[in-house]
Amino acid sequence: MKKIFILCATIVVTIGTFSCTKLNVPVESQYVKSNFPVTDADYTALLGTIYSNLSSNYAVPYWRMQDMSTDEAILPARDGNFDDGGQYRQLHYHTWTFDHPNVITVWQWGFGGINTCNRIISVINTSPSSAAKKASSIAEVKAMRALYLYFMMDLYGNVPIITDFPVTVQPATQPRAKVYAFIESELKAVLPLLPAKSSNAATNVLQYGRPTKGMVFALLAKMYLNSGIYTGTNRYQETVTMCDSVQANTNYSLDARYRDIFLPTNGPQINETIFAVPYDQQIPGNQFTRFGFFYYLAQAYGFNVGLSIAMSTTPEFYNRFNIPGDDRTKTWLAGPQFYPDGNGGFTNQPVYYPAPNTTTQINIIPTLTLTGLKPMDLGNDVLTSQSEGVRSIKYYPDVNIIQATRLNSNDVPVFRLADVLLMKAEALLRGATPTTINGELQVPLTLVNKLRTRAHAQAASSIDLPSLLDERARELSWEAWRRNDLIRYGLFEKAYPLPVAGGKTDDLQMNTDPTRRLYPVPSTELKTNPNLIQNPGY
Repeated sequence: MKKIFILCATIVVTIGTFSCTKLNVPVESQYVKSNFPVTDADYTALLGTIYSNLSSNYAVPYWRMQDMSTDEAILPARDGNFDDGGQYRQLHYHTWTFDHPNVITVWQWGFGGINTCNRIISVINTSPSSAAKKASSIAEVKAMRALYLYFMMDLYGNVPIITDFPVTVQPATQPRAKVYAFIESELKAVLPLLPAKSSNAATNVLQYGRPTKGMVFALLAKMYLNSGIYTGTNRYQETVTMCDSVQANTNYSLDARYRDIFLPTNGPQINETIFAVPYDQQIPGNQFTRFGFFYYLAQAYGFNVGLSIAMSTTPEFYNRFNIPGDDRTKTWLAGPQFYPDGNGGFTNQPVYYPAPNTTTQINIIPTLTLTGLKPMDLGNDVLTSQSEGVRSIKYYPDVNIIQATRLNSNDVPVFRLADVLLMKAEALLRGATPTTINGELQVPLTLVNKLRTRAHAQAASSIDLPSLLDERARELSWEAWRRNDLIRYGLFEKAYPLPVAGGKTDDLQMNTDPTRRLYPVPSTELKTNPNLIQNPGY
């Protein structure tokens, strides 16, 4: 499947990414009305640009907006290195503006994807294919358009709804509740035409990374769980119903080994993946190792490329990984470092610096102590300040990483069964009525302990909303849901002050205004489209 995505990306390499103000663009695909193909392979190639666009920004710029604006991820400077104009500390302190690089890039990425979907629908509608083939293909495209629009609604709130290609009138801002209702109606309409996860491995390979009924159920569950935020009306019982709909397909199941879900060899064989973004060494986007690994461990892990040393998590977030036996704790580089075993674990052989003629073992500590000399800066000493900040290796470093791309081949899950179980548990804690699924009456504690059992973690004896949020942190770290969770819990504005050497106070203060729950409409869009309305607070 990854090779198919590479082929698709090659076919559409000349197609640019356009924002919602640049919609009247020429059709640059090789497929037009006069020569539209009819085979499944031809359709896969035509639709490929939807997925190549998705992968291009999902695993870094989009992820940064969702996780680096929270306690889950932070990218401090190291004696001025990796500051990049302050864009990362702006995410941490909620001081971004309407010309922030990620604010602009992700808007154009999301609406570029929507524009691509609309263009492809217009081509399919005039194709000579059978009515059934056209309907199923349009359903796939509309499901992806709904996913793109969900990302935009979640990040920016009030956004345009664009369904035409080409567009003759610049799109206007629509209320968030109207956007929500449109996404819901689109998903319900395409649901009967989408495939379900199968027990046939070959079929699942073809479906992998593409919309299925399970993806629609999971996305609707996410929308209903956050409905109070998006529309002002809670829909917790419907959250449970959608989660039940995922679980009713017994081809979804928790994988026996937590680490397998995120290894470079992951893919359609992972039983709990509902929808993922496929990556490979030639598919741009997954740069978690490049930006989040510890540079001086690179040779120990079997590669020698230029990497960052900066991105980590905060001490507050890492402190949640405190359950005895929990395999999920092993997804972090913390404490004295040892050589990897090549399969997601570690050996007993220490990693020294500088190797090999020293006995100084690399030791990564959770604390982040600012120097106070430069904004959000830790300093640049190898064995002290550079070793501050626990690093994530949830997407286990790929030994095949190459200098030319510095890309990981780990696929990145968007929806998986573990999230579905936790969404259901939260909806039940918030007042929904438990249901029986696959012969089991499921209550929050049962659902949480299913995940703890898989992770070999000590079972929970009780569960409430605060402890469920911590469980989501442990299970779903680095999966781009932390901002969404904290907003729903009313904790997005909570500050996480960093200590400064010498007992000083950090001069930079977090903006705790609730308007920061939404990102601003980018300056580039406001300049070219007078029908857009800026979000409050900007």
